[in-house]
Amino acid sequence: MIDHPSFPADPWLIQETSVNPEVLAQTETLLSLSNGYLGLRGNLDEPDPFEEAGTYINGFYETRPIQYGERAYGYAEDDQTILNVTDGKVVALAVDGEPLDVRTGRLEAHGRELDMREAVLRRQLRWRSPGGHTVEVRSRRLVCFTRRHLAAIEYEVTVVDGPVTLTLTSEMVPNQSEQTNTSDPRASAALFGQVLLPAFAHGEDERVVLGHVTRSSRMKLVTGMDHVVHTDQPYEVDQSFNDDRGTVTYTVRAEAGSTFRLVKYLSYHTSATDSSDVLHGRARDLLDESKALDFEDLVAEQRAYVQAFWDDADLVVEGDDAVQQAVRFALFQILQASARAEVAGIAAKGLTGQGYEGHYFWDMETFVLGVLTYVRPEVARSTLLFRHMTLDAARRRAAVMHQAGALFPWRTINGEEASAYFPAGTAQYHIDADIAYAVQRYADVTGDTDFLEDYGAEILVETARMWFSLGSFQDRKGGAFCIDEVTGPDEYSALCDNNTYTNLMAAANLRSAAAVASRLRDTDDRLYRRLAQRTDLEPHEIDDWQRAADAIYVPFDDELGIHAQDDEFLSLDPWDWEGTSPDQYPLLLHFHPLVIYRYQVIKQADLILAMFLQGDRFTRDEKRAAFDYYDPITTGDSSLSACIQAVVAAEVGYLEKAYDYARKTALMDLADVNHNVGDGIHIAAMAGTWIALVHGFGGLRQPDGTLRFEPQLPPEWDRLAFPLHHRGHVLDVSITGEDTTYTLRSGDPVTIEHWGEELTLTAGEPVTRPTGPPPA
Repeated sequence: MIDHPSFPADPWLIQETSVNPEVLAQTETLLSLSNGYLGLRGNLDEPDPFEEAGTYINGFYETRPIQYGERAYGYAEDDQTILNVTDGKVVALAVDGEPLDVRTGRLEAHGRELDMREAVLRRQLRWRSPGGHTVEVRSRRLVCFTRRHLAAIEYEVTVVDGPVTLTLTSEMVPNQSEQTNTSDPRASAALFGQVLLPAFAHGEDERVVLGHVTRSSRMKLVTGMDHVVHTDQPYEVDQSFNDDRGTVTYTVRAEAGSTFRLVKYLSYHTSATDSSDVLHGRARDLLDESKALDFEDLVAEQRAYVQAFWDDADLVVEGDDAVQQAVRFALFQILQASARAEVAGIAAKGLTGQGYEGHYFWDMETFVLGVLTYVRPEVARSTLLFRHMTLDAARRRAAVMHQAGALFPWRTINGEEASAYFPAGTAQYHIDADIAYAVQRYADVTGDTDFLEDYGAEILVETARMWFSLGSFQDRKGGAFCIDEVTGPDEYSALCDNNTYTNLMAAANLRSAAAVASRLRDTDDRLYRRLAQRTDLEPHEIDDWQRAADAIYVPFDDELGIHAQDDEFLSLDPWDWEGTSPDQYPLLLHFHPLVIYRYQVIKQADLILAMFLQGDRFTRDEKRAAFDYYDPITTGDSSLSACIQAVVAAEVGYLEKAYDYARKTALMDLADVNHNVGDGIHIAAMAGTWIALVHGFGGLRQPDGTLRFEPQLPPEWDRLAFPLHHRGHVLDVSITGEDTTYTLRSGDPVTIEHWGEELTLTAGEPVTRPTGPPPA
């Protein structure tokens, strides 16, 4: 855990039992709430202290030209940055004119807890003012899953000794987006000046609504707040609003033992096309509707929604309280980042901070959708629809890069490329194959042929077309299909030839496109003609793609007896590990990229990732040999690495090493492993926790549509259990050190494999087999 004593391990709670200013940014991240559309950072209720008073809306961004010292053709033109929008979290309390501040007076007790069964942040404190008056405050905060645009706060003050005058000021504060300059490229770049331009300000009774428009992207935002008071004490209300903020202030002369309870409702509506008047109407309607509900009603809705998620997704780890907490925290963050994103992406930090500027990367398809496809397939579908929605932008980008088909951006919000550093951006062409892989995996796991025919096939065709134009059949490689000048997942090895991961994923992309197009051609003329019309598909392309996939080049070093990460990697000099001090990690913050590129040093699993996602292309002995060589030179500078190392370590029989890597990825954020959780959650690493446990220790693979399991359990744990959605069924898997039990919840019988043995499961009839590989 974070290195201070206020975070005890609990299977369902993230608790902060004291205020520690030294980890304020980290706790703001860890106690964030979001629903995939709207995110509230875990700030204290009062305006100070804070590190980043964050409120974010998925896909709501500002643009600005990317500044280059030297510009070249095809460089990304404009950046997109998620905005820290109008902050409505603030409820400021003053006791006889003295503002509640945890740094003044005497904080006699303080605690916050994020309850992952309700998605509610609770707080309790007892504070004695400098003037000698004591109050107790209880607050609850939530971001609604059932009402996408709504957040709510309950704030309750009890006077311990009185009488005193209480003043509660509820605020909405725009233009919080200015950031501090940082040398860390993983953090958000700075935005200076006023970003949200005022459009209107309106107030009525205890309601304030503010409208804004962004300066460059011209996106519109309307934020509203309204209130309901519960108290036996008489009180006064004062409202004010202008372009800078909106406030509603309550003043009450309160007797000892009396309680003042305020429920604050917040609405957020955005649009790139609808007018501010339309958004104002939506905000008004939502606030009217919400005020009819007490906070407890919203909690009940929240609890029911979250319970349904846990029924679909809960991952049980018995025997390690810290890992159990971390695993549920990871799944909870996936829920918060994706549930109501709908046809939008999932940012690398979710909605917990402005790290990576709110961009969508391959994290989304390769990691997050690798979980959602099995636990919330409808959410995975919506996310893939976002990629289809931005397909035209990807086509334009491919044309700029003199490629056919579509080239998806390495980092983006609106579908346009926003990566300024092309060696670790545009050159990561594998983004196309990652998206295609996610499309094919979704279709295989869900059996959703409608999605594949209506949307997925078009993505597969255009990305396959890009690969065929990017690569070539080369005589110097025996006529093999080669792909040169690319960057694979390992960003410490840029612009290389024949990156094995890229080549194998491209081959899978080509093969999937050929298979879908040929199936439609042979079985459904109407759908085939529609696909051909949308993509200008020529019949010969199908054969071209299959031919390229079959001829893909995979570098192998006969002398070392291992697959090469790329053509040149194994000829590079070794990195000076002994001469690198612990404070020089991550290397990217201490060495110029050209220095790093010259050595055998790996930022994140690359070839090892290929051996997971394209595992049927390697033998187990080949995987073990590669793991032995590449694992010691992988720095772990990327949070995406440990989970993949865990999966392959488990597969090749290194169970203890797999356990170490799985625990590392599970605790990535709760323990602030990479020392940057203050910038936001590592959402791909959170997904990697599920991947490490389910694919690693559960041994889940699905190379041909059949669920295959090779379960084994590290001795540190007593049991691992998880559910999986597969083609309309839900399968429960329970693994102990001795036995593994498979239970089909409902539906028609299904056939799975357990260590190569076929098992037919019937609903409600558990089937048990020994855990671990069968005797040789």
